Amino acid sequence: MPSTTHDALVRRPFEGIAAERDLVAMRQLIPAATMAASTTAEHGSVPVTIATVLPMAWPAVRRSDGGIVLGLQASVPGGDLSRAFGQAVAQALAAAPGTPIAQLDLTADSPRLQDLLDLDGDFPLTVHDTFDFWIDPGAERTAEVTQALQTANESIMPTVAIEALPHAFWVDAGAKEHVRWVLDADEDAVIDAVSRLHARRASGLGDGTRYVGSFRAEGMTVPVWDLPHGFGAEGVEREAPALRERFEAALAETAPLTALERRARGGIVARQVTLR
Repeated sequence: MPSTTHDALVRRPFEGIAAERDLVAMRQLIPAATMAASTTAEHGSVPVTIATVLPMAWPAVRRSDGGIVLGLQASVPGGDLSRAFGQAVAQALAAAPGTPIAQLDLTADSPRLQDLLDLDGDFPLTVHDTFDFWIDPGAERTAEVTQALQTANESIMPTVAIEALPHAFWVDAGAKEHVRWVLDADEDAVIDAVSRLHARRASGLGDGTRYVGSFRAEGMTVPVWDLPHGFGAEGVEREAPALRERFEAALAETAPLTALERRARGGIVARQVTLR
């Protein structure tokens, strides 16, 4: 979805990239993760590592080996994340190896990620429990770098991708655990499905869990479940197939909501939050 100017808001900036839902998760949910990609042959077939965050919150780095690392959680200008990060890739391509991109020169002519990346790639996602991917293999690992890395690693909340619930992620937030599931279905349809399940007392993930609401981010709807401490990613994997089956069946229903389901929906809508 192109934007007319670099300031125009694009609500689904990663649309057209097969990994759209995981990119939204990397931008909004996951502390430490990487995704393998590359530029098109036209742009040199350069390896691109899409990451959650980089040191100093840089948008991108040109590594000493010529590869590019992109930091999706960087604060970037404009209303189109794809154009901003496309500009980060373009500047990294023009930079000398070993150079961080600290500031973006964004214009209406800046390329989007969809213009630069090979969209036929698999875009595999890897969730990490450290920020060791920050380290440039060709750069010296000084005491200062080691200390900064240790400090950053201590801030990571344990996060696991749920295999039985694609694009869902378990996180241990301390006092509570959560599951957050990135969905690309129509938002109203998602809320209707959760409302149907909620009215049937079937919107939870398992014993002691509860659906607590959802938020919107980059055009996706992200339902959230609270879990009791100790439930763990293993517990989510165990319960996820049944939840997915219930949810997909509810999503396929087309009958009007019952009175009970409408009341459930009112409470759910009141808890919606939008993240841009």
